Amino acid sequence: MVVMAKETSSEKNFEQVFEEEFLPQIDALMTFAYHLTYNEEDANDLVQETYLKAYRFIENYNEGTNAKAWLFKILKNAFINQYRRKTKLPTRVDYEELVHYHEEDDGNYSSYTDLREEMFEGMMGDEVTQAINALPVDFRVVILLSDIEDFTYEEISKILDIPIGTVRSRLHRARNLLKEQLKTYAASLGYKNKRK
Repeated sequence: MVVMAKETSSEKNFEQVFEEEFLPQIDALMTFAYHLTYNEEDANDLVQETYLKAYRFIENYNEGTNAKAWLFKILKNAFINQYRRKTKLPTRVDYEELVHYHEEDDGNYSSYTDLREEMFEGMMGDEVTQAINALPVDFRVVILLSDIEDFTYEEISKILDIPIGTVRSRLHRARNLLKEQLKTYAASLGYKNKRK
């Protein structure tokens, strides 16, 4: 009977950790997943897989440490595994969707809401969002983790399993790519290049 009481207490503790430390991260995970997949359904699947794995391996989590970084690492690994699986599969065509598309009036698709635009609404212009989304995935991920999610270099290093020097290098290169892509946009807003 004592053993059963310990298991119940442990399970209760796991549920408490899950609710108090993991569930509050769902919005950040969803945003990150969407920026990796550019598809709301795939992002939802990725976040769901992340939470399933987190719950399955919760005994490996040290309570009170950085739950957000731990979950982001699980999500990143799930994305890589999902990407590898998809690249090995032949391209699939959903004929129902194709038929439905041709039966619909194209005007009905104008109400589509881009989650990326909503995330940055009020923070920056569409040009900045588009520039971030146009970055190669390695640079985009580092920018999102650093500048949007406010992870430290050390946390990003652990999430991505790369050395801190690589994090710094990718972040530097990503910011330079953004700077180059946004020069015209900045000039249109009246900013001048101070270097001559």
